Amino acid sequence: MSVKRVVFPVLLATVWISISEFVRNSFLVHDAWLAHYQNLGLTFPEQPVNGAVWGIWSLVFAIIIYVLHQKFTFWQTALLSWIIGFTLMWLVIGNLGVLPIAILPYAIPLSILEVLVAVFIINKLSPAEH
Repeated sequence: MSVKRVVFPVLLATVWISISEFVRNSFLVHDAWLAHYQNLGLTFPEQPVNGAVWGIWSLVFAIIIYVLHQKFTFWQTALLSWIIGFTLMWLVIGNLGVLPIAILPYAIPLSILEVLVAVFIINKLSPAEH
């Protein structure tokens, strides 16, 4: 498999995931994050370093989607990716008490859309050989 069929789809999926995360968390549910953290007596982490970490998270998530795509069908990849990327994250931050539950009615469908588009990008640009 050529580097182009691996790197380009992963980078494009990374860009999509990053944009999706940014729009959702910086615009759609931003006030809920701010209020929740304020109620906890904390400051919501919005420094550039936090954005950089989310960029790394997006890249790692896109790589995971790519790897899963090599072994599983589109729908299996989407389901496994969503569980790995979001369900586990929400369980952890919920357990730490920093997840504003009020965002979930928005975050769940938007995260599913995020994963479906990322899997679609990788599926179309780098067809699996299974």
